[in-house]
Amino acid sequence: MLRFLLRGLPFLAAVLPTGQAPACNSDSGIVLIPNPQVDAKLAAAPGQEKMVVAGGCFWGIQAVFQHLRGVISATSGYSGGSATNATYEAVCSGRTGHAEAVQVLYDPSQITYGRLLQVHFSVGHDPTQLNRQGPDTGTQYRSAIFYTSEEQRQIAQAYMDQLNRAKVFAKPIATQLAPLEVFYPAEDYHQDYAAQHPENMYIVVHDLPKVANLRQQFPELFIEKK
Repeated sequence: MLRFLLRGLPFLAAVLPTGQAPACNSDSGIVLIPNPQVDAKLAAAPGQEKMVVAGGCFWGIQAVFQHLRGVISATSGYSGGSATNATYEAVCSGRTGHAEAVQVLYDPSQITYGRLLQVHFSVGHDPTQLNRQGPDTGTQYRSAIFYTSEEQRQIAQAYMDQLNRAKVFAKPIATQLAPLEVFYPAEDYHQDYAAQHPENMYIVVHDLPKVANLRQQFPELFIEKK
């Protein structure tokens, strides 16, 4: 994969795209999108709920959610395929149907599902790209939301409809909306990859800017990774 080849090659930074979040339609590299009009209410008591999303390489998606207030954990993995198991090598072949995804456990008394989606669409990835993000191409890099309940499905669909009506993005949203069936955690070496390999030029070019944009656009939600 290109992102592995970039590790330890700092001279490539001069010829690769500048550090903007993939989802950008302004000079700042940040998409300013509205709050969801349809969303769950903050829970009255602390708890734990699950969200699974995909949007290109899971390294950057995981890093973004790990810096969000109210997120308990974020795990890189695979979802949305027909195969009964998933490994990095198999998923990269494009034959399993899985997408690189991130499972987010969050406290619904601190952050809502719709707010998480707002972050994902703003700084996590470009939801208008079909089967690709940045230099990575293939169905395993598709934009997807794997909902765990009817409420999640309704919130996600309503939010995508809202953004499309407002023409927030230059192109229609291409995000797949599908029920969550199975989530397979990725191999250990993929977990916390952005934090553990900040010198990797793929991380420098494509993922660290996402975290920086998160800090800039959502300062009230940003926390340093624990």
